[in-house]
Amino acid sequence: QVQLVESGGGLVQPGGSLRLSCAASGFTFSSYAMSWVRQVPGKGLEWVSDINSGGYSTYYSDSVKGRFTISRDNAKNTLYLQMNSLKPEDTAVYYCNAANTLLNRDYWGQGTQVTVSS
Repeated sequence: QVQLVESGGGLVQPGGSLRLSCAASGFTFSSYAMSWVRQVPGKGLEWVSDINSGGYSTYYSDSVKGRFTISRDNAKNTLYLQMNSLKPEDTAVYYCNAANTLLNRDYWGQGTQVTVSS
């Protein structure tokens, strides 16, 4: 069965850092592009970052570029998001997403809460 399990969220002070992880199972992880998407309650989903299936191409929203780094370890079936210089506006539930558009498949994790506050 397909599973995406996010972890690593928590409460951090502005300027601090967190590393989120997304452990994948039940599908061929290396065949899927991965994304991080976040949601503030009542505000909907906001795309944060993408990484292609091989891990050599990455993309970031303007709001996080230069502060966040997406990466993946296909041998471990794990996606990461290193978040530095965190700001209060980064507070959200962070979800990982696996997508294979050729197969028309799209999987989501349950999310992990990130709170940036002093």
